[in-house]
Amino acid sequence: MDIYLALVHHPVRNRAGDVVTTSVTNLDIHDLARTARTYDVRGYLVVTPIAEQQTLVQTVITHWTAGSGRTSNPDRSQAFTRVEVVPSLDTAIEAIAARHGQPPLVIGTSAKKDRDTVSYASMRGRLSSEPGSALIVLGTGWGLASDALDRCDVMLDPIDALPARAGYNHLPVRAAAAIILDRLFGDR
Repeated sequence: MDIYLALVHHPVRNRAGDVVTTSVTNLDIHDLARTARTYDVRGYLVVTPIAEQQTLVQTVITHWTAGSGRTSNPDRSQAFTRVEVVPSLDTAIEAIAARHGQPPLVIGTSAKKDRDTVSYASMRGRLSSEPGSALIVLGTGWGLASDALDRCDVMLDPIDALPARAGYNHLPVRAAAAIILDRLFGDR
């Protein structure tokens, strides 16, 4: 399958459980672009409905793909050729469907196990053997809101430490993305 990654800034939850829109961060744009390129993800979609944030993301992309960043750091420029900004998760799904002639398999992620999930080994096998495309969806803030989770066809197991190290499960989204991509596409 052709793999895509979405970092969703809306709809996500805050610590009180309210549906909110989070701020785009420069680190998330850069680090996830590099991680996505390392694992040969076809596209990294930054999802935000806020026009000013869309403009910011596009400015960063343009700097690295057409501006002075293109020549000052060719590796980072290469990673940024796969980044785009979209206003909604539905728009991301529609864009991938338009490229591939059918909707992608939408794979949700969460630190909570409040829905049925599939193992990384099972999903790894599916992604390597089935045709089409897949979109791995990551949430910012305190995770994807129900509206976004309901768009997912399948949920991956939460990332969790060994039982002896359990008790705290709040990874930064950049770390979670790297762990997820490595579990699915890392050299084994």
